[in-house]
Amino acid sequence: MSLAFRVAGRRDVAAAVELLRDDGLGQMRETATPEVYLAAFAEMMAMPGNRLIVGESEEKIVATYQITIIPGISLAAARRAQIEGVRVASGLRGQGIGALLVADAEKRARAAGAVLLQLTMNQNREEASRFYEREGFVASHFGFKKTL
Repeated sequence: MSLAFRVAGRRDVAAAVELLRDDGLGQMRETATPEVYLAAFAEMMAMPGNRLIVGESEEKIVATYQITIIPGISLAAARRAQIEGVRVASGLRGQGIGALLVADAEKRARAAGAVLLQLTMNQNREEASRFYEREGFVASHFGFKKTL
């Protein structure tokens, strides 16, 4: 399978959202109108270092993630790269696309001067947890979230 990752355009937002809905958790969470997602995308694109990335094969979007470069003071003023909304089309999982996606994120993070690639993940995603560990991620911190 030929796969190319690129920065998403406005026309790619609907396909990215469909990938986010492509599992039980996503079906419950991704319920906003298309206009809401398009407004969020426009806001992301206006922020330096915040991009939606899509993986395309045979003119079809089969993977997506969001990468945000975060400058910081801690870790000797290290830049971090945060990835969120990581998805591969359910029918294509287990074929190495996820590893290519992580490699693409690492490449973009390094190019932006980041020294750390981090992510958060729902604890119910046990298969995803095993995948990230295989890709070299370490569950080194506890995470907390508070709904506002």
